[in-house]
Amino acid sequence: MTAPLIHPSAFVDEGADVGEGTRIWHFCHVNPGAVIGTGCSLGQNVVVMPRVRIGNNVKIQNNVSVYEGVELEDDVFCGPSMVFTNVVNPRAHVSRKHAYRPTVVRRGASIGANATIVSGVELGRYAFVGAGAVVTRDVPAYALVVGVPARQVGWACHCGERLPESTVSGADAAVRILACGACGSRYRLDGQVLTPEGER
Repeated sequence: MTAPLIHPSAFVDEGADVGEGTRIWHFCHVNPGAVIGTGCSLGQNVVVMPRVRIGNNVKIQNNVSVYEGVELEDDVFCGPSMVFTNVVNPRAHVSRKHAYRPTVVRRGASIGANATIVSGVELGRYAFVGAGAVVTRDVPAYALVVGVPARQVGWACHCGERLPESTVSGADAAVRILACGACGSRYRLDGQVLTPEGER
């Protein structure tokens, strides 16, 4: 790994912790107390607020603000101009810093361009949020959600491809096996819980 690459136009405040190999591009601002892991990329005009925690290999595209209360685990992708919030009932004349709601984006999840993640939700591992969606409730692991408000329309493989609707029956009639046509990965769908085959 190498030292972080920080563009001359970016501000990384004293007290921020930036991991090796992370790249911080034009006009970014990383506030004191923010923790950013190794191998991350922050595109142009990204703001990371105090006490935000960002894992390793996270990609944050242009014009994204990561507000206090948000945690991004490893391998998360945040598309251009997507939006996090941290208060559900903001008023300019009322301070609600004590009311920040935590938002957690689990490992490998992807958030499409211009999507909005309302505070207080959790995006499960490898969940996929379509462009322009507005997420108002928790999203299960591997779920594919789209629309306003976001609703689940299918499942996504860890490689990012949509899993086919056709399934192979498992030994138990209530359990189905979904196979990715792109990478061949197989998943076990038990009710509304999808897990990689062999994982329990």
